[in-house]
Amino acid sequence: MKKLNKITILKGDGIGPEIVDQAIQVLDAISEKYGHDFAYDERLIGAIAIDETGNPLPDDTIASCQSADAILLGAIGDPKYDNDPNAVVRPEQGLLKLRKELGLFANIRPVRIFENLKHLSVLKPEVLRDVDMVIYRELTVGIYFGDKEKAADQASDVCHYHRFEIERICRLAFEEARRRDRKRLCLIDKANVLDTSRLWREVVQRMSKEFVDVTVDYLFIDNAAMQMILNPSQFDVIVTSNMFGDIISDEASVLGGSIGLLPSSSAGESARLYEPVHGSYPQAAGKDIANPMATILSVEMMMRDFGMVEEADDIKHAVTTCIDNNQLTIDLIKKNPISCSQLGDTIASLVTSDSRVDYGILI
Repeated sequence: MKKLNKITILKGDGIGPEIVDQAIQVLDAISEKYGHDFAYDERLIGAIAIDETGNPLPDDTIASCQSADAILLGAIGDPKYDNDPNAVVRPEQGLLKLRKELGLFANIRPVRIFENLKHLSVLKPEVLRDVDMVIYRELTVGIYFGDKEKAADQASDVCHYHRFEIERICRLAFEEARRRDRKRLCLIDKANVLDTSRLWREVVQRMSKEFVDVTVDYLFIDNAAMQMILNPSQFDVIVTSNMFGDIISDEASVLGGSIGLLPSSSAGESARLYEPVHGSYPQAAGKDIANPMATILSVEMMMRDFGMVEEADDIKHAVTTCIDNNQLTIDLIKKNPISCSQLGDTIASLVTSDSRVDYGILI
């Protein structure tokens, strides 16, 4: 397994610098406790990169990411570009180019339900019982990247997948399902009407013979969207195409009551990028009120990917302790919230502590 040493830091825009600073605090706590030597290389991306260089993804940022063991990203986006329809260069172009340059073909989103926060969800508590899933979304192909044509009265978007593009993400999803207790994989597609979905289903059916210990289910995207609300606990590992993954992962993100709790990673053949699911939240920038938990939990994912299980468990325990003790930012609690930096300080302190609390976080 590759050793984690160099981490490229991309703080980005809006609340990005604030939440990433808290995640770095946690990384420093891990480094101090376990004797790791993490080297940080901070680079520009997004609106701040445009402001300083005219380019949302400067060449030196690409080079740093290509040589890094892992990349930690804050958030991308700025209203001055969102509100200018004539802007040719936009912050989001930097992230899209980074995904392409690094071949980040798999977006991985775990969805957990924290017992002490289930009241924030729009769903009834009993519906959320035992929800613990991971979504694998194909990220670099499909209808978003296919040939496009637009005329006065017609338009088309081509969805194209090659077998190897499906196989590489399905293998990651099968391997994840094999590691988990329930060992279930669900392919979400639309194989009753789409040839691309039929190819996805064919690939998964063939690969299931290799992963005989994994139970495979199939759902059409429309039914899957309904099941995500009616019975989300049925899902263990989900794998799906780019557009369907966009839909189902956003739907799943509201189950826990706050998008500020959701981490993610994007994986390529050799590169790994870690970032919170949420955006740059420019209205909160500089106010020290943002929730850093999703970014810190993205660091937990980083630790697990590099085989640092005990370190990851320390982060998970620290976040859980804060939630159980109502040490929360204002998006999660209105009475006596703490600041972004206070929460980062608390989690980092708990990580370095030798005391462990019981997990107790999953319903």
